[in-house]
Amino acid sequence: MSVVVGTAGHIDHGKTMLLRALTGMDADRLPEERRRGMTIDVGYAHLALPGGATLDFVDVPGHDRLVGNMLVGAGEIDAALLVVAADDGPSPQTIEHLELLDALAIRDGLVAVTKADVAGGARTAEVADEVASLVSRTTLAAAPVHVVASTTGQGIDGLRAALAAMADRVAVRLAWERGSSGGPRLAIDRAFRVRGRGVVVTGSLRGGRVATGEVLSLVPGDREVRVREVQARGARVEASDGGRTALLLAGVELDDVARGAVLTADTGVVASSRVMAAMRPAAGLALPGRARRAEPIVPADRERLRLHLGTAQVGALVVRGPREAIELPDGSTLAILRLDAPLAVASGDRFALRRPSPGSTAGGGVILDPLPPRGISRRRLTPGRAAALAADPRSRAARLDLHGSLSGTTGPELAHDVAAALDATALRLIAEHHAVHPESPGLPLPALRQELALAARRLVTLDRAAAENVARDRVARLIAAGGIARDGELLRDPARTAGLPPQVLAAMDRLEAALDAPAPPPLAEAARSVGCPPDGIRALEAANRIVRLEDDLAWAASTYRELSREALSLASRGPLSPAGFRDATGTSRKYVMAILEDLDRRGLLRRTDAGHVLGPRTLARLAERAARQQGHGA
Repeated sequence: MSVVVGTAGHIDHGKTMLLRALTGMDADRLPEERRRGMTIDVGYAHLALPGGATLDFVDVPGHDRLVGNMLVGAGEIDAALLVVAADDGPSPQTIEHLELLDALAIRDGLVAVTKADVAGGARTAEVADEVASLVSRTTLAAAPVHVVASTTGQGIDGLRAALAAMADRVAVRLAWERGSSGGPRLAIDRAFRVRGRGVVVTGSLRGGRVATGEVLSLVPGDREVRVREVQARGARVEASDGGRTALLLAGVELDDVARGAVLTADTGVVASSRVMAAMRPAAGLALPGRARRAEPIVPADRERLRLHLGTAQVGALVVRGPREAIELPDGSTLAILRLDAPLAVASGDRFALRRPSPGSTAGGGVILDPLPPRGISRRRLTPGRAAALAADPRSRAARLDLHGSLSGTTGPELAHDVAAALDATALRLIAEHHAVHPESPGLPLPALRQELALAARRLVTLDRAAAENVARDRVARLIAAGGIARDGELLRDPARTAGLPPQVLAAMDRLEAALDAPAPPPLAEAARSVGCPPDGIRALEAANRIVRLEDDLAWAASTYRELSREALSLASRGPLSPAGFRDATGTSRKYVMAILEDLDRRGLLRRTDAGHVLGPRTLARLAERAARQQGHGA
């Protein structure tokens, strides 16, 4: 197990020298850093502990103009090592670094008061007390203070032992977080090309194991890359389980993997430019002997800040309108952050906020939802739902309750109250159909699905296809549970008897009798006169008791068969004209043309210039009949 520890503190307070004394390694990797004797960009060192764990140190620059680089390293650390020189005492950059660690909610750490050999005992003790007082007002309140001298080795062994004990504590937390994570994740802090080999990226790996040959997603970027080689702390390995890791990549260009991007197998990491967050104000620390600054306040609505998350930083607009102005139980405040560019982000990510001018810490917090509700689902944001998500930002159940619907493996997943509302709507629609149309055997299935899809889109944000999926699923569940009875394409209350009511059956008999004529009345008129509803007409058609050739033209099936036989008989003697068929049936052109066109369409007759003659289907039947008779005769 690897624990990533970030240094923090003012320039020239001895962070890099302390790491050299602890690890024997020089974290200043750039020639300019060694020449100038100051850390410009993030540096790295590591220390193997007796128990098998490893401390990966991230050495951050202490100059006030390099706070952005400092946060690149601090954004991905598990614990902190705050360094304060005994001769100088707490300095402005000490305050800012400590406030940033507090903004990132770093709770595990140690304080090292360096240069004890230079300052003397009294001054060192005074500085140790001052630093302890400062730390007590931050998330690092439990961090013990150790007095050391890097040049003489004073206190180094004790600090190393304290670091080992801290690593044991942090390792327990990291093991739990890894078990609940969605997969490995590496936030890129460096990217470069190795001639003849390809693109290499480095970062602090967390959340899982990455092995050679594995395929990871690049976020933002919406593309996949393959890992050609893995290195951990400068040595080639088959796989890295965490900590400082370098990956040689295939299928990617250097311009695609800038600092701030993330390589991951965690589907919970997404590219987003609009996030929901719980914000805390800055700690509001002051140097010893100076008045504490005014009571810290949460960033205001419409305030523009700089957001630092992981190894990325981007401009952010704070949105705390009437709907979002929610105070959470832990004292933090809800807000929507609109980012100037998409970032790789996941629920539970910690971040810091800075005011760009003058440069100062504005606060920090945690991402509650990387893709917060849009559209009508925004109405579901309530103090209760916000508090539930803040209590566990990685809870899918809390996020589902907030959105009302989330994409699932087999389709949209609904919050309990949304599903219950749609089920109640379905039952109400069926009950209303029975009340308005007591003669009807049931509500058509397509009609109910359509109404439910509309109801779903009035409750939560869904596109048309997703709403239709939801409607189909809710109806299927209600049928399976026995809440709705299905008869073919009709749905009814299970308490109602299946089939048509007796009064409708009687009306159907009357309508069939009314249509039992060579020249029947218009269908709609006949149905009204006998009191037959549309369901009865459909049932007559389904049972083949009537033949409907046009919207308003139908015959009783027995009558239509007689008319068809008459047309075929006449056509077998010679070409049949509409006038001849009209005279033979005693009807009018309206009726005979509809019948002849239907027989032509079905291949029983065939239209010619001379008239209608027997069609291919009729001729085939006659030939088949003749063959059977001949066979019987033989």
